[in-house]
Amino acid sequence: MKKQNVLNLIRYHVERNETAFRNEAIQIARYFDSIGDSELAEYIMGLMSEANLYVPQSSDFESDFLKQVDIRDMNPLDLPVEIANDIKGIINAVNHNVGINKFLFEGLPGSGKTEAAKYVARLLDRSLFYVDFENLIDSKLGQTNKNITNVFQEINMLPYSNRVVVLFDEIDVIALDRINSNDVREMGRVTSTILRELDRLTDLNKEIVIIATTNLFSNFDKALIRRFDAVISFNRYSTEDLITVAEHYLSSFIKNFKGISKDTRLFKKILKSADKLPYPGELKNIIKTSLAFSDVESEHDYLRRMYNSLIGNLEQTSISELYEKGFTVREIEKLKGESKSTVSRKLKQEDEDE
Repeated sequence: MKKQNVLNLIRYHVERNETAFRNEAIQIARYFDSIGDSELAEYIMGLMSEANLYVPQSSDFESDFLKQVDIRDMNPLDLPVEIANDIKGIINAVNHNVGINKFLFEGLPGSGKTEAAKYVARLLDRSLFYVDFENLIDSKLGQTNKNITNVFQEINMLPYSNRVVVLFDEIDVIALDRINSNDVREMGRVTSTILRELDRLTDLNKEIVIIATTNLFSNFDKALIRRFDAVISFNRYSTEDLITVAEHYLSSFIKNFKGISKDTRLFKKILKSADKLPYPGELKNIIKTSLAFSDVESEHDYLRRMYNSLIGNLEQTSISELYEKGFTVREIEKLKGESKSTVSRKLKQEDEDE
C-alpha cells in the first residue's frame, strides 16, 4: 500500500465521494489480502459494511477508458464444435477458481472472437466491460503509457471484481512485437507497460476475467502471449461449419423481407460452389446485403446477388457452365431469370455447337 492510497481516502471523504472512497478502500483491502493479512482485509470490508456506505453496482462505475457492454439480448453462437468446447473449458476453468482467468482469442476478422467474449460473460453471469482504445491511445509522447497504467488501476477498482469480465478487443492496436523492426519505439514501451500491468493484476486481483482478441497473432509479442493462461484459435471453421452459419443467418434475416422465396437447397449449392467461403462476419454481411439490395419484383434476386458475391459475375457465366457446376435446369432458371424451356433449349444448342 502506498501513501497515496491513504491520501486518496482522506480526499474522497472530504469530497463526500462515497463511490471513490469505497473503491479505494477495496484496493487497500486487496493489498493486505495479497500479502497474507486476510484478517485486516476482512476487517476493512466489515467496517465499510457497518458504515452503511452506498454499494455501487457495476453499471454505476464511471471510467474514462472502460465502457460497459449490454449482453442481455444475445443470439446463440454458431461456433464449430472445437471452439465451442474451448469456450466451455473457459467457463469450467473460471468456475474452478484456481487463478486461470486470462484468455487470448486469435483469428481472422469476422471469426466470432468478440461475440464469443460476450457469450463468455453471459454464461458466467458477469458484467462485461471493454477497453475504449479511442480514448486510450494518445498522440502525445508517453501519454498512451500513462493511460495504460490508469486503465489497469480502474480495472482493479471495479466493484465486485468476481462479477466482471474485461475485454481488450483487438489488443494488437497497442500490443505489437517489441523486437519487430517495423514497430515504433513508443509502441514497444506500451507493450512493456501492458506486460508489467498484467503481472501486477495477477498479483492483486485473481477474480477479474480478462479476454483479449487479436487478428494479428503472428505479430504478437511472445512475452505477452505467455501472460495469458490460454490461447483460443478461431481459425477452425470447416466449409460445413460456414454453411451451417450461413443457413442460420438466412433464416434470421429472410423473415424481414416480403416477396422473397426461401430456397435453402439452391442457397447451399451456391455456397458449396464457391472456391472459398468467407468467415462468419463477412458472410453475414453478404447475405444481409444480398437480401436488402434484392429486387422486390424478383423473389430469387438475392440468390443471384449471392452468386455474384461468392463465385463471380453471373451474367458472364454461360448456362452450360452453371450446368457443369451441378445446378439443375430449374435452379439455372431461377439464377438466370429465364424460363425452364429457354434454359433447356440453350443447353441443347450449346451442346450441339460443341
